[in-house]
Amino acid sequence: MQCEETVVSTYGGPKQTYFSPYADNGGSIVAIAGEDYAVIASDTRLSAGFSIYTREQSKLYKLSQKTVLGCAGCWCDILTFTRFLEARMKMYENEHHKQMSTPAVAQLITTMLYYKRFFPYYVSNVLAGIDADGRGCVYSYDPIGHCEKVQYRTGGSSSALIQPLLDNQIGFKNMQGVTPLPIVKERAVGIIKDVFISAAERDIYTGDGIVMNIITKDGVEEEKFSLRKD
Repeated sequence: MQCEETVVSTYGGPKQTYFSPYADNGGSIVAIAGEDYAVIASDTRLSAGFSIYTREQSKLYKLSQKTVLGCAGCWCDILTFTRFLEARMKMYENEHHKQMSTPAVAQLITTMLYYKRFFPYYVSNVLAGIDADGRGCVYSYDPIGHCEKVQYRTGGSSSALIQPLLDNQIGFKNMQGVTPLPIVKERAVGIIKDVFISAAERDIYTGDGIVMNIITKDGVEEEKFSLRKD
């Protein structure tokens, strides 16, 4: 939290106070949905400015056996938001005796973010999972709760670098003479590795490693990969 005062006038004029309660702790999220799977990954660097707090912090939160949330941005807001979200999901499970589906979690996140619209969480959220039909799905959000269901999406400090690569490799944008084909799981994993390697070369807030969750009807499988550490 930062509070800074500056004098507007040198002749006894009024003082203007700047209050900034937010901090950006970096990190990037990438999610891709397929026919029967969803893959979501984050880097493991937690930093502020040129200071690295830790090199081993995952930004993925397993909400159920079919749903994983990725969060990047202000770390204290991430901890608060995910704690409230997990509590709401436990309340639902205790009341209905079943876990929430991925589309239901997506709607819950929208409601929780919109509730805080006047003092929003400084968090970039990307939700990935399997829906009731066994198909992969990805949901992206803005800070006040607008939700969009997409096939692929990135969020966090490297989103401007990674999204064009995903548009080209998965959305087949700006490509001629190419027949769009469904992205198989192995291809999605390879693309995520490539885009994170590229982002780590250009963004000081992304690096050290990748934590990847592969979501299928059988559950969530976790994989880890190394990135550059400088």
